[in-house]
Amino acid sequence: MEFRHPFLTNPRLAIYYGLFWLAASIIMVLIFTLANGVELYIALVEVFSFVIIYALIGSSIWYVIKFATLENNTIYRIVFAHLIAASIIVFTWMYLGVVMVKIFVPEVSEFMRKGAINRIFGGYMMYLIFVVFFYAVNYYQRFKEKLKNEGKLLSLVKEAELHALKSQINPHFLFNSLNSISSLTMSDPERAQEMVIDLSQLMRYSLKHDQKEKVLFKQELENNKLYLHIEKVRFGSKLNPVFEIDEKCLELEIPNMILQPLYENAIKYGVYEATEPIEIKTVAKCNQNVLQITISNPYDANVQAKKGEGIGLRNIRDRLQVIFGNPYLIKTEDNKKEFTVTLSIPQKQN
Repeated sequence: MEFRHPFLTNPRLAIYYGLFWLAASIIMVLIFTLANGVELYIALVEVFSFVIIYALIGSSIWYVIKFATLENNTIYRIVFAHLIAASIIVFTWMYLGVVMVKIFVPEVSEFMRKGAINRIFGGYMMYLIFVVFFYAVNYYQRFKEKLKNEGKLLSLVKEAELHALKSQINPHFLFNSLNSISSLTMSDPERAQEMVIDLSQLMRYSLKHDQKEKVLFKQELENNKLYLHIEKVRFGSKLNPVFEIDEKCLELEIPNMILQPLYENAIKYGVYEATEPIEIKTVAKCNQNVLQITISNPYDANVQAKKGEGIGLRNIRDRLQVIFGNPYLIKTEDNKKEFTVTLSIPQKQN
């Protein structure tokens, strides 16, 4: 629990507090002098002796509130603590005020003595006002701290979700790649060795950017070109990647490892069963607000009778929800001859 006074942690609040009491003091001096006919000097001493001194002493009520909390005490103990604190503050305030009046305006000390009961009652009422004020400040501070802690918690949850989603991609891809290498080991060792080298570079990229949620589009694009090169070793001329990239899009940001599942799907559903070369086309366009990437591939609807949304597309949709708060930034289109996926990645405004 933070026990530092809010006037120390929030100087603006201390300034407002001081300005309030300064304004109140000026108003009271004007009332004494203009309405009651009291001399200005006496009015100033009166206001300083009782109003300003109470404002200074009253600021210590904050510590009573912080120690006498509802969470750690019964209502009776809290009331008792405030009664003790109020009595100490009121009688200290009265003593200091009377001493100052006797020193600076001794001729009105008898008048002050006659109004002592009213002043004591007023002192207790002022204590109640201070209690309400500081309870409000305390509630506001705790509310801000709660929002801050919730923000940190949400950030940690978001980070954990992203790591969990990424962990679904890497093992899936590794399984496919190792299967491919295994099948080539006996039939074409040189191509298998080439795949191992490319795979190591690809995994190095994945590990390098694992802690970084976004990368430049050109980095992500080069990484996926490497992935497609690995797959081309396996499929040969059947796989034909085509890129139409607006160069001004290369410096925009994109969540890392988010395109690879799309190419995996394109190969799985478009290339595996194909007998002729399959063109996997990537088109990237952009403006200041959005980077739009479209990946399309033809497929044989007769061979692939049942095609649902697999883990790759669900994974991307979930990541877009976590990162941007919008799962609809990915759209799919299937005309039974060609399958198209379009990603719309929002960009931060400078």
